[in-house]
Amino acid sequence: MSTKRYCLTCDLKDDEALIAEYKEYHKSVWPEIITSIKEAGIVDMQIYLSGNRMFMIMECDETFDPVKKAEMDANNPKVQEWEQLMWKYQQGLPWAKPGEKWIEMEKVFQL
Repeated sequence: MSTKRYCLTCDLKDDEALIAEYKEYHKSVWPEIITSIKEAGIVDMQIYLSGNRMFMIMECDETFDPVKKAEMDANNPKVQEWEQLMWKYQQGLPWAKPGEKWIEMEKVFQL
């Protein structure tokens, strides 16, 4: 099985208490969210944090389609509830479009 890697970034609100709450939520992500991630063809997902800037790495199988994932999420009430909750903690990057959270990053180097 071949995989494709996606790297994305998003900011948290620069507030220590909110960042701590966000990290707590991610220690036990709702099972419906985990299911929706896996059903989309995402085989591994990791989020790293530095200050209030996050970096996400997704390893996806050949069935993953970002457009299809967005449609699945839009039609899943539990995912929409989670996303609304996460907006309490997240903020768009300065160059993000209105309502845009995670932005795919451009690879600029590989060893």
